[in-house]
Order: sequence, then structure tokens, then C-alpha cells
Amino acid sequence: MADMQTPPLRVAIVDDEPLARAVLREYVASDPAIEVVAECANGFEAVKAVAELRPDLLLLDVQMPKLDGFEVMELVGRDVAVVFTTAYDEYAIRAFDIHAVDYLLKPFSADRLRAALDRARERIGRQEPPPGAGLSTRTPGTPSHRVLVRDGPKVHVIPVEKIDYVQAQDDYVCFRSEGQDYLKDQTLAQAEAALDPARFVRIHRSYLLNLHSLTRVDVDARENHVAVLTDGHRLPVSRAGYARLTSRLQP
Repeated sequence: MADMQTPPLRVAIVDDEPLARAVLREYVASDPAIEVVAECANGFEAVKAVAELRPDLLLLDVQMPKLDGFEVMELVGRDVAVVFTTAYDEYAIRAFDIHAVDYLLKPFSADRLRAALDRARERIGRQEPPPGAGLSTRTPGTPSHRVLVRDGPKVHVIPVEKIDYVQAQDDYVCFRSEGQDYLKDQTLAQAEAALDPARFVRIHRSYLLNLHSLTRVDVDARENHVAVLTDGHRLPVSRAGYARLTSRLQP
């Protein structure tokens, strides 16, 4: 229990099952040191709640429609602590690898939840740094089929086949898709690791190119190679990038 000077732990419950949300709400109802600030039925609602309500902790289901729990953590993990609550035990190692506070396997008891909440309070009280930007929540060795970009309370979902190129911009990367730019707080190396190497190639230290968006490779007045895209964009190609590109274009 918190003392009178300690603010309550502000919690958002995220689960697509109404019964599961009701159980969590019942478990925490008797604890005055807990304030439930939101109940969310899907991952989009969770991202919106984090942006607008700034909870301390998410009680987060894993398997949900639209956005799963790991995708939610990828988008908000630097802003909020996470305790996973799920009926599936196979994600536990992955959850701790990305710095979840705890992993509760349904059905769990009120005591087990209380222990997880205590761990969350301790971590928040120590003011441990968050996992940071570019958190990789995908299954290792499995290329992403979509890119998620958070824009305040909104989430843009970009199919990878619609990405023309990715550009490093200071501490961000810019995904160019269908004439729009989407900034994400991660490194180009992290973006490259998540994308299919059969489709994307590093053509420059600052650019990843979708091979399906390439029209031709030109040589400019200074004899530098330039990738020309289907939308007319021209991207620089380094010597090493040109070697990688030509090896990929060979039949």
C-alpha cells in the first residue's frame, strides 16, 4: 500500500475480452494505491490512452486484433511500463527480452497480480530509464509485413510493399510511402533489420531502397550513381551501395 504522500499507480487495462478486463478491474478495485485511468479493447485505444492520459503502467494482453500487445509496446514502450497478461506462455522470453515488468499467465490470482504491481512500483520508483526508441518486438528472423508509426494518439500502419525507401534523419528514420513521409524514432540499422532483405537493399549510409520502386540507375555529372524511382525521386548510391545493388539486380 502507498502512504498518503505517494500518488496512486495510474493503470490502463488493455484486453479485447470484456470478461478479462472485468477480472482485472475487480482485482485492483480494493487497492487505493491503484487508479484505473482507462480500459481499452484494442491496441489502437491503448496507444491513444498512453498519449492522452499518460498512465504509469499498462496491463496488456498479447493476442488482440488490429495491434497485438508486442506492437503496442513497440509504439509506447518508452513512455510507460508494461505487465503482460495473456493465456499464452510461449511469449514470455520475448516479453522479458524487451523489458516488460512481468508476464502473467491467465488465469492468475489477485496475489500474483499484486506482486506484479509491486514490481512495477519499484521500477517506476527507481526511475529506471525506459527501453528506448526503436524497440524491436518482432519475432527474430521474421521480416515485418508492416511498419507501425506513432503520431501522437494516432498509429499509421504502412504495408512494407508500399514503402519506396527509408531515409536516416538524425535520430529518426523517414519511411516514404505513397507520396507521404512518416517519421519513426529508430535507427536505420533497426529499420533494415526489420525489413525483408529480399526486397530492401542499403544503397547508401542514409538510404534503404525498395527494389520494386527502382526504375533505373543513372550517373550524374560527377560520375556518382543515382537511383531513380518510379515516382521520380533520385537517391544517392554509394560505391558499396552500388555493389550491393548490382549484385541484387543480376539474374
